[in-house]
Amino acid sequence: MTTLRLVLGDITRQRADAIVNAANSSLLGGGGVDGAIHRRGGPAILEACRALRASSYGRGLATGHAVATPAGRLDALWVIHTVGPVWQGPDSDPAPLVSCYRESLRVADELGARTVAFPAISTGVYRWPMADAAAIAVESVRLTPTEVEEVRFVVFDEGAYGAYSGVLGEVTGG
Repeated sequence: MTTLRLVLGDITRQRADAIVNAANSSLLGGGGVDGAIHRRGGPAILEACRALRASSYGRGLATGHAVATPAGRLDALWVIHTVGPVWQGPDSDPAPLVSCYRESLRVADELGARTVAFPAISTGVYRWPMADAAAIAVESVRLTPTEVEEVRFVVFDEGAYGAYSGVLGEVTGG
């Protein structure tokens, strides 16, 4: 059974087998979590992403998919890049966001990762409402069969922490 934990902090400072990157489809870095991971991880991540673009992902990584690279200077072995959906309003389909979590765990299993740190995918510039995103994240991870022993949801501010804490409390009965 996978243990779910909540951490208030900087995902780039996590020690884990794999850190999930809320990437953009280009895989070449950007703002938010993506930019922070690329900056702290150093040029090895960008080099690996460029190699992916030159081979299998010439058009970029599709929304809801995931792919891994080495973690460079991060305290992890791998970065699992996934592209979240952009919030289009109350009728937005949650399936691509669910897929980000499922596909990231699938990749983690292929790598043999036992600890995985997730950011709040799609909640920054992609505007997915935090409470909804937290519920989708926790439920997706909880229902996805995986060999990962510990999943950490790493959030950067008190508002996100409160949203995830509420959902995790409902899941554990706390």
